[in-house]
Amino acid sequence: MSRVFLFDGGKAHEISLEDFCARTQDAPFSWVHADGWREDARAVAARCDHMPEAALSALLAQETRPRCTLMAHGALVNLRGLGATEEDVGDPLVSIRLWAEQARVISVSYRPLAAMEPVRRQMLGGLIRDPGDLIAAFAQQITEALDPEVAELGDGLDEIESALTEHGPAEARRRVSEIRATAISYRRFIAPQRQALERLSAADTPWLEPDDRLHLQEAADRCARMAEELEAVRERSALAHEELTDLRAEQMNRQALIISVVALVFLPLTFLTGLLGMNVDGIPYAHQPWAFWGVVGVCVAMAAGIGGWFAATQWLK
Repeated sequence: MSRVFLFDGGKAHEISLEDFCARTQDAPFSWVHADGWREDARAVAARCDHMPEAALSALLAQETRPRCTLMAHGALVNLRGLGATEEDVGDPLVSIRLWAEQARVISVSYRPLAAMEPVRRQMLGGLIRDPGDLIAAFAQQITEALDPEVAELGDGLDEIESALTEHGPAEARRRVSEIRATAISYRRFIAPQRQALERLSAADTPWLEPDDRLHLQEAADRCARMAEELEAVRERSALAHEELTDLRAEQMNRQALIISVVALVFLPLTFLTGLLGMNVDGIPYAHQPWAFWGVVGVCVAMAAGIGGWFAATQWLK
């Protein structure tokens, strides 16, 4: 849904898109957020006829990567953050595109962003008064929400590594694969987002105040730390996957060894019983009443002797 926020003096309020398009006088600061799937986005962009064509095209593009590009009198900033709903499909991080210029910001998103509601409350509370405040607020909210998600990936690996005996190798390998895929997806956007925030914080624009630059640099530093942690998670996941593969191979070898020991124990017994079970004349003690229990006793003694030999030679260890 498209929304328009105006800051006029010490007060901020929200108006409809129709009222905004009908205004003839610009407010000291306005923020227009448009839904990319609606025609509102093009209607808002058409109001800014001085926007470069390249900025307009990038603002409405569906596939984006975090970046910061200075164009004419403004800046195009693409950021990525967590989605507002768990049903989001496609990329794990939702994008928001912002065109910032003096006294105005136009943002477009195709999926709801989790940071949208906190930033909206800051805007209506009068804490956001210029484009620099708005972009810095988005950067801070996105990094604050992503930080625990990235830390949770590392904690998940710690739990898997410390509880390998409680969970089966198959389940642990599946969880490790999920963590590694998530870390790779996050890092694909967080690493360039750090560069975009650093470039914006160093940009020579009149609507960026010193405190805005400080907040942007702080968000960039957090992105750098998260990118390093995600790289570590990716490498640890690969090592954990190899360890789990080795553990599974070791378990399979141990099971094969047990089967081999059982087969070796019963091999001479099978030979003996097969020899005595031949339907031919001349089998000794065939008509003696104690012959059956005698053969059973011999088989038990042979099994015990072979088993004792395996135990003495520590085959099962």
